[in-house]
Amino acid sequence: MRKVNIHEAKTRLSRLVEEAANGKPFIIAKAGRPRVKVVALDAPTGRKVRRLGFLAGQIIVPDDFDSMGRVEIAKLFGGGD
Repeated sequence: MRKVNIHEAKTRLSRLVEEAANGKPFIIAKAGRPRVKVVALDAPTGRKVRRLGFLAGQIIVPDDFDSMGRVEIAKLFGGGD
């Protein structure tokens, strides 16, 4: 695995990050000692990406949603009879 000193990493960070994202991880060293390893994240892409609203039209939220179980919850926390 490629080892880069910290000065070179600061100078060429954009290029190094792009290379790491494309599957070429590297190590940043300070005074010759390895300090960190830079690797691509295993982030989902394409159809694997979760999107807000993906169940739109498939779930019905009751009108009383905000008050559902109010009495039971109050009893659990000592606020009701």
